[in-house]
Amino acid sequence: MKVCVGSPARYRFEDRFLFFIVPLFVLTGILDIWGFHYHHLHPAGALAVLCAAVQSSPIIGFIVIIGLYLAEEKDEFQKSVLVQSMLWAIGATLAVTTFWGSMEKFSQAPHMDIASVQFLFFLVYIVALAANRWRYR
Repeated sequence: MKVCVGSPARYRFEDRFLFFIVPLFVLTGILDIWGFHYHHLHPAGALAVLCAAVQSSPIIGFIVIIGLYLAEEKDEFQKSVLVQSMLWAIGATLAVTTFWGSMEKFSQAPHMDIASVQFLFFLVYIVALAANRWRYR
């Protein structure tokens, strides 16, 4: 008798997200904790490049997975909902980071960490996706 462990995902998009993006988020969280609490242990050289690559990999991976999903999806309505949500997330992130950058330039606002920008993007994306699905239910 052969025992197979199946994926909890119903679709390939969910499968990719669960097994590629979620572990990258966990690793990014570990790097963020390390960066917030151990400022005196800055990595240098190849280790610094590796940490930067891991830090940026969730957002890059998410965009690649969305692109693969859009190439595979046959339903134009589902594509439209996903693209609208991505546009809201990109627009809101751009607006907030532009405003915050201006605040940094003209006042003494603290520097915005890249992890908070990624968190903002994913938060707005999730809210926009839920709002779009609710609007079209």
